[in-house]
Amino acid sequence: MGFRPGRKRGRALTKIVTAALAASLLGAAEGTAVADSPDPVPAPLQNIRPEALKLTVPWAAKGKTPNAPESRMAASAPAAPGPAGVPSFHFSGVSRGGNLYQQLPNGNGFEPRTLVGPGWDVFKAAQNVDRDKDGFADGLYTWGTDGNLRFTSPKNEFETETVLVGGGWNIYDKVLSPGDLGGGTEPDIMAVDKAGVMYVYLAYSDGKLTDRVKIGGGWDQYTQIAGQGDLTGDGKADIVARDKSGVLWLYKGTGNWRTPFEARQKIGGGWNAYDYLLSTGDVNGDGNADLLARTPSGDLMLCKGNGTTAPYDRPVKIGWNYDTYRLMF
Repeated sequence: MGFRPGRKRGRALTKIVTAALAASLLGAAEGTAVADSPDPVPAPLQNIRPEALKLTVPWAAKGKTPNAPESRMAASAPAAPGPAGVPSFHFSGVSRGGNLYQQLPNGNGFEPRTLVGPGWDVFKAAQNVDRDKDGFADGLYTWGTDGNLRFTSPKNEFETETVLVGGGWNIYDKVLSPGDLGGGTEPDIMAVDKAGVMYVYLAYSDGKLTDRVKIGGGWDQYTQIAGQGDLTGDGKADIVARDKSGVLWLYKGTGNWRTPFEARQKIGGGWNAYDYLLSTGDVNGDGNADLLARTPSGDLMLCKGNGTTAPYDRPVKIGWNYDTYRLMF
């Protein structure tokens, strides 16, 4: 299946949604935006006007005409629902100066980046989630340097709100929401502590979480863990993990929150060629979850998903100078 133009509206609107998230999370951010050079895409930098960050805008529009001037070009035919279990999120990158940039998928990679706003140096990690499973982001978890976990979601048709989920999250080295891990309806969270023990938190619709469930130890053998949606075509959220020797392993999801993953399957070696792995879901619109990999020199590679237990095609370079980012999601 090729890239579906009908989905552009939802993708474009998430650009405005993230601007609203930034305003909600950070307020009217004070200070001067740090200039980031070189530009980490092979195209000119595009900026959202600062006043756009102060607007209240619809969340993913849901068929409504957006309130923000920058999004009116996207008010076309309704977006088609995303494939079951595979969202299509925008790419977000936080520069070493604390600026948040965003890029929308275009079927081959990503559009030129847009500056959303400064002040994102206060976050250690962030994760878009798709709560209604329409294929587009409608919530955002952020993990702060203060150890607090926050969740941003629609307050009403035109506003977002951010709530404190809880503190003490500095005990974890890795946190990720790859999708529904427990067979419910919400995107859940997995977290690995400094001793290598993995825990799973099941999510409620308001972003709040259940008490954690201990999954097991040994996860400190992995230097990178990534995943967003279904990799293998069975409708369950999967993850991949790279060990210290550079071997990438597939963990198929089970849909059972007590044992969320099957025994690991080896994908292959050589993955130490990359210093950052992440997934934004389906980048090229073929219905399969993809993987993004960054080289130490800043090249961004797209590993297209193929829906099998050998889940990725050969990496293809889609950008460069991505080493300007300290955080990507």
